[in-house]
Amino acid sequence: MDKDFNKFMSQLKETNQTLDFFCDFDKISANVDNIKLSLCMLNSLIGTTDLRRSVETIWNRDPSAFSVMDILIAVRSNSKKNILNANGDCISLDRLFRSVDGVIDYLEDTGLADIFRERKINDLVDYVFGIETGLDSNARKNRSGHVMEKMVADIFNHNGIKYRKEVYSTEWANLQQVLGDDEKRFDFVIKTDHKTYLIEVNFYSGGGSKLNEVARSYSEIAPKVNSVPGFEFVWITDGIGWRHAKNKLQEAYNVIPRIYNLTSIKDFIKEVKEQ
Repeated sequence: MDKDFNKFMSQLKETNQTLDFFCDFDKISANVDNIKLSLCMLNSLIGTTDLRRSVETIWNRDPSAFSVMDILIAVRSNSKKNILNANGDCISLDRLFRSVDGVIDYLEDTGLADIFRERKINDLVDYVFGIETGLDSNARKNRSGHVMEKMVADIFNHNGIKYRKEVYSTEWANLQQVLGDDEKRFDFVIKTDHKTYLIEVNFYSGGGSKLNEVARSYSEIAPKVNSVPGFEFVWITDGIGWRHAKNKLQEAYNVIPRIYNLTSIKDFIKEVKEQ
């Protein structure tokens, strides 16, 4: 198998982001639906001329409606956010939602009270949908790896390659023996009549210390896996972030026989099909 590192580097893609990368609208919609009833009750605060009376009306009907109000300032309820109150004491944000006075303090001190009085928003469901969309952008960094896995899975599916996802090394005693105490989870496993390929997949559009660590880790794992008859380690990676860790990637490239990117993966597909 011919290998050309410079050619490999020249093929690296700037991004793996397709249009569905930016927002997970299914997750956003589900998050909003989970609190929609409470938001609809809180809608009665919009345009109020007597904030306390409006809050008390909701409180007497269902005080739990206020427990979702942290999302109105783009804070999730499971974040256990702490704040300083007017007395300088550190308290949990959700503590304010346990009384009418606490709710009033929250609305006035955040500025939401004026937003409601002046009708600067019309519907809290739509408002929170926008907030959830913004918060979802914070998940993009982690989503990039999942996008790469989906792209590789799509390539396998398109070529009729059978595979399994997220398979642990403990499935094979002889493999686990060479890996020692490390329990390794592989992104994909492809088994042919002649060989079992254990595959790791990632994409890096930017630099960072993680790239060096990943290259070092795979350089250690690959020889161990390849020493077991019938097994081979495969690394499919891409992204111009590797330009910042070129030396470490080249070291791995010289140690790991099977490294592919989204361009050269076709060579791996061809070999698997021939088996």
